Amino acid sequence: MNIDRDIISKLLVWKNKDDRMPLILQGARQIGKTWALQEFGKRYFKHIAVFNFDKTEELNRLFDETKDVQRLLEQLQFYTKVPIIADETLLIFDEIQECNKALNCLKYFCEDAPQYYIVSAGSLLGVALSKGDSFPVGKVEFLNMFPVSFKEFLFMAAPDLHNFVDNITKIEPLPLIIYNQLKEYFLQYQVIGGMPKAVSDFFNNKGLEKVEDDLQNVLNAYSLDFAKHAATKDIPKIIAIWNSIPSQLSKENRKFIYKLVKPGARAREYEDALLWLNQAGLIYRIFANNKPHFPLTAYDDITAFKIYVADTGILRKLSKLPPEVLLNKSPLFTEFKGGMTENIVLQSLITQFDTPRYWTTDTNGKSEVDFIIQVKDQIIPIEVKTDDNVAGKSLGIYNERYKPQTRIRFSSKNLKIDGNLINIPLCLADWTHKLISVCL
Repeated sequence: MNIDRDIISKLLVWKNKDDRMPLILQGARQIGKTWALQEFGKRYFKHIAVFNFDKTEELNRLFDETKDVQRLLEQLQFYTKVPIIADETLLIFDEIQECNKALNCLKYFCEDAPQYYIVSAGSLLGVALSKGDSFPVGKVEFLNMFPVSFKEFLFMAAPDLHNFVDNITKIEPLPLIIYNQLKEYFLQYQVIGGMPKAVSDFFNNKGLEKVEDDLQNVLNAYSLDFAKHAATKDIPKIIAIWNSIPSQLSKENRKFIYKLVKPGARAREYEDALLWLNQAGLIYRIFANNKPHFPLTAYDDITAFKIYVADTGILRKLSKLPPEVLLNKSPLFTEFKGGMTENIVLQSLITQFDTPRYWTTDTNGKSEVDFIIQVKDQIIPIEVKTDDNVAGKSLGIYNERYKPQTRIRFSSKNLKIDGNLINIPLCLADWTHKLISVCL
């Protein structure tokens, strides 16, 4: 079963731009980048020509020999069975991070052959771009892709429910028959996550055992990437950080602690490893902020941060948490449940807004708000609760101190607005931007 991905509509916007430049699609491994580009090509082009720089080593030598675009196009024709026609063929440069000169040549396609449609993707493109070797600055466009969202998951599971939520125009409680179904589908999504293979196998009724195998295969692929693509000195540190994430998120305030990675570990020893994981799209790093003023980026405390995993299903599998614990709502699933819930909310926020921060009064986190986001001329504090218990002082302290126009609380309670506080059900996190817009 194919998944209808929102990225297709964004690719179509790129296609229709008058000032279009070659496109680089960024995102973590195995989230469906290549499939999305090929599906986009099938829908909107007569021909698709795929050039994989990881599988075809001769392509690398081709770009070593010349930068002349017309000559490159003539040579590329020998590597595909479809005609390369300016307005009719989509050229896909897959795993382009394996050939830096091909990456650099996107500049010449932009300048000398803008009539051609060229898209590029790679599983570790963020790591490659960080090296900065002759990168075509200002001559390419970027588009970020993420794992399958709950919004996309729901559209596959229950299109009518999806459309109902998509058409909300007022902040008011949802009918219980709808709300209860949404919560059940959201619970399924927390277990399955957004890796396309796992999602597809789930909807094809292959069972949770197959889903577990799919997720383990993704984790295995990530481990191979650590060994193959990271600097030798960083490999043990990357593995240590990656494996420490469950224990980091099980703490009450989630702040990243180096001693949970290795006793006696110091920040400067692990910074490169953290950057690698971030650039590979596997984690999000959220910095502390104790002064929520404009712009938020100017007040980052880079010494205090939290890290989250890019996909809830991968986090669950990395944590060795059996699906039954979530599905059966085990009473022993408490501390880590908070971290998982924050992770899935952040996953949603990161696709809709600039990277959030978290607010704290000091390094000890005496008062702390889970996330703050900048939306137009507002800075909005966000609190995440795992269930119906919404007691907590920090959001109130923030409200008294800064008097924000809008506050958000995610919880298991129904949709509701009370003064400047919007309670958004966890299952509606993917519609946060829309719900804020309703209130503005």
